[in-house]
Amino acid sequence: MRLTTGRGSQQGIPMPLWLQGAFESAQAAVISALLVLLPLAGVWWADGFQNKSFAGLARLGGQIWLVMHAVPLNLTFNNGPSSASVQNGTLSLVPLGLAVIPFLLSWRAGRRLARASYTDQLWQAVLGALLAYAAAGMGTAFICETAEVRASLPLGTLIPLIPVGLGLIIGARREAGTWGRLIGVDAADWIAATSQHSRWAGSYAWAAVRAGFVALLGALALSALLLVVDIVWHWSDIVAVYEGLKTGVVGGIALTIIQLSFLPNLVIWTLAWASGAGFALGVGSSVSPLGTVVAPVPAIPVLGALPVGEFSWGVVAMVINVLAGALAGWWFLRAGENHFDEWLAIKVKTRWFTATVSTLALGAVIGASAGIFAGVLALLAHGSSGLGRLTDIGPDFATTAVWVAVEVAVGVVVGYAAGPWLEREPKDAAHVSGGESG
Repeated sequence: MRLTTGRGSQQGIPMPLWLQGAFESAQAAVISALLVLLPLAGVWWADGFQNKSFAGLARLGGQIWLVMHAVPLNLTFNNGPSSASVQNGTLSLVPLGLAVIPFLLSWRAGRRLARASYTDQLWQAVLGALLAYAAAGMGTAFICETAEVRASLPLGTLIPLIPVGLGLIIGARREAGTWGRLIGVDAADWIAATSQHSRWAGSYAWAAVRAGFVALLGALALSALLLVVDIVWHWSDIVAVYEGLKTGVVGGIALTIIQLSFLPNLVIWTLAWASGAGFALGVGSSVSPLGTVVAPVPAIPVLGALPVGEFSWGVVAMVINVLAGALAGWWFLRAGENHFDEWLAIKVKTRWFTATVSTLALGAVIGASAGIFAGVLALLAHGSSGLGRLTDIGPDFATTAVWVAVEVAVGVVVGYAAGPWLEREPKDAAHVSGGESG
């Protein structure tokens, strides 16, 4: 049987699955490349580049295409006649707003491939898609190499497969509905064969991980709101930088597009800043609610919204992750089952002790889950601009993970403890409901 019913059998393309996978993958590669080249073509048309050849434009577009797939670029510049003036560096700061493009295109391709595949055969389509995309990455890294900028062929071949592979698998899973229909193995049967304690432990851990993800989403939403408020508050400073650059209409549009591509990075930086961990904007710099110490930064308009000075009202923003943790604790109370509390209550009859210990343990587990998620985002939003001081940009993985984990854990304890009071129905409403039913 096909992975989906009805329309799957009607829309299947009559070609080998591996070839269809390659076609879908090539389509995603071409569309993502065009989305990169179109803004560059506008700047090129307005004489915004010194190198006015179309080949130079294509190579620049290919290099940006590699960066949007998280492929690091090795930079080499010579500022003088001697070899001592040669500077080397690595550009590894990924614009996450662009990185989501190949993921979404692959997600769409995964859904289409799932509709055309039978159970246990999807691997053929996925393998064909990955091989085609690997070839596109290797070809781009080879063709777009210059004396100043080059990408490692192995990295250019393999790293793009990470966002593409995730998109394919998640998209196929979304279309199939279950992992059993996707890979032919029913996990429910395997889980049913385990012991009751194992099922309880698995259910508890899975609910805690989902609660950690809820906490992360809440923290990101509040951080995005804080970023918007900060940009509006410093709008005059941002406009002043635009005016000072004198880029013209086309240049201003291109500069805005570049900044928008880093918008997810800025949200993650704001999350790290609000947690107290802060982020770096150059070697030896620190931007956090506890104080800001940075050297002169590049003339990028959005950086005009950077907080300045020492300890200030910004420390109030550290409540963001606590609020997100409280939301996660309340969510766990509604959607999860605290099997650890049940097990502990069986072993120890002192209820005030078991309730306290189980709640603190829940806060630690959910906090650790949220901290790991936040640390991964911090790792994705961290990188290097290649040369000079700006080889350390963004939040640190470990520091961000620890700060977020602790603050979310505190919020979980508060939210889980206060949850029963929030869920309790008012007496007047209960009385009215009982009277109407009578």
